[in-house]
Amino acid sequence: MHYLFVLLFATMVSDNSQSKKNNNPVVSPLSDFSEEWNDPRFQVCNTAADAEYLNEEEKNVIYILNLARYDPKLFCNTVVKQYPEYNDNAELVHTTYYQSLLATMRLMKPLRLLQPDMDCFTSAECHAYHMGLTGEEGHDRSDSCRGNLYYNAECCDYGHADPLDIVMSLLIDYAVPSLGHRKICFGNYQRVGVSILPHKRWDVNAVLDFHY
Repeated sequence: MHYLFVLLFATMVSDNSQSKKNNNPVVSPLSDFSEEWNDPRFQVCNTAADAEYLNEEEKNVIYILNLARYDPKLFCNTVVKQYPEYNDNAELVHTTYYQSLLATMRLMKPLRLLQPDMDCFTSAECHAYHMGLTGEEGHDRSDSCRGNLYYNAECCDYGHADPLDIVMSLLIDYAVPSLGHRKICFGNYQRVGVSILPHKRWDVNAVLDFHY
């Protein structure tokens, strides 16, 4: 009788636990733009979820960038189209940079997912730290960072602390005629490291180091 009670109790606990899981689905960082992003199929894009050396904002930069690479058309039709209003910047719609991003993503095919990489992170962190201290911008490295170089391409962003704003800033690439940041973010890379740290001039800077 005691054994039967324990078995029934264990079953109830298990069922209750499963019910809680079902009632609390994973919420996508893009759910504000469309509930479609909460589809479980997109969880594969959260490649940095277990990267303990990254903070939540840095993980979400990789997550959001992967979502854009994984389903560019949905990203275009939801996030990109709504972003000017979301960001309270209606004039953005009229820029060639924004319009070219729409045109690019409408025709894009899905890209491979980026995987978090500790060496890329260390490289990015060193640069973000020293640029933050000096208030400088660009890709010229401090001498103390030369031993941590590990990237084939690099993106730097200034003044944005929110992961979505960082990604959208790099993808729109406003006032960068070469669209170099966008090309890197949609490049054929396999690994990435992200570091977001304080910046003397811009309050915050983000460095993304990519590697094949």
